[in-house]
Amino acid sequence: MKRTRNLVLATVMGATLALSACGGSSSDSAGSDGGNGGGGSKVEGKIGVILPDTKSSVRWESADKPALKAAFDAAGVESDIQNAEGDADKMATIADGMITDGVTVLAIVNLDSDSGAAIEAKAAKQGVKTIDYDRLTLGGSADVYISYDNSKVGALQGEGLQKCLEADKKTDANLIYLNGSPTDNNATLFSQGAHSVLDKVSTYKNVAEQAVPDWDNDKAVTIFEQLYTKVSGKVDGVYAANDGLAGGVISILKKNGQNGKVPVTGQDASIEGLQNILTGDQCMTIQKSATGQAKALAEAAIAMVKGDKPETTGTVEDETGKREVPAILLDPVSIDKSNIQAVVDAGDLKASDICTADFAKLCEENGVK
Repeated sequence: MKRTRNLVLATVMGATLALSACGGSSSDSAGSDGGNGGGGSKVEGKIGVILPDTKSSVRWESADKPALKAAFDAAGVESDIQNAEGDADKMATIADGMITDGVTVLAIVNLDSDSGAAIEAKAAKQGVKTIDYDRLTLGGSADVYISYDNSKVGALQGEGLQKCLEADKKTDANLIYLNGSPTDNNATLFSQGAHSVLDKVSTYKNVAEQAVPDWDNDKAVTIFEQLYTKVSGKVDGVYAANDGLAGGVISILKKNGQNGKVPVTGQDASIEGLQNILTGDQCMTIQKSATGQAKALAEAAIAMVKGDKPETTGTVEDETGKREVPAILLDPVSIDKSNIQAVVDAGDLKASDICTADFAKLCEENGVK
């Protein structure tokens, strides 16, 4: 699960694609969304993409799906984008259908490495190229991995939490860590990155730490309340691996009159996360531009459809599969109150998505427009 050697990080170029972040509707999340080129000359071949669920993060349907469709349509390539709804068997069935329907390239966001590896092995036998999108499939056979530098994501979260604690003049701090799903290699990398920063501060104490199965936000509420009770509410900062988990943490802090007093991290630069930052209930999040990641996937997949090798930025090490996986790694961006506008400027969200009636004044005060 180690990060790899010799990485050269790519710069996100999210502004090059038009994206309406709310273009994906949950009503069709279990079905397919095809396109065959609204803006470019048609590319022979078909690309299948299977997203993991609609619960671990709002990004999959509200950001990634429309961004991917826009990228494929702009490139003139036929696509089929479906969602496994958190069901590994359903993902396998969708993959079988896509392979039967003749996809040339199949990209997946695995629900766990074992089921993901089985899908990739079956695809390879049928001559279908595969891409690991966002999550590395340990022991898999993907031709390329496209994601953000996830160790850096965690490090930025750790730095963000430290900055918030210092702003509150909390030099001695009890920390609770609420990690992502134990079956997601990304969650491991996020946690490792955060610990690489926070463990170096001798006056910070890890008083409780637990992973949240399946990135389930409802379970996060229960788990954090148990941890909060266990430490008798004596917590100064919370590492929450993404905005969904952060929302669960904040609900318990509110219940105990501690919201806004205990800094909480996040990830995904979601509407909820950004609104929580505006109110002061969350201290930071991480922007991983869906537009930039979708553009990278589209470019790599189209190159593979044409029989070319995609241009990569380095490799990542799959210790389970004992191989170096060619990778395209993008740079994450730390977001706090001072730079929420960057998310809007990248095209990942509209100001109107964030600045609803209850948040309009806060948006104005913080330059979000």
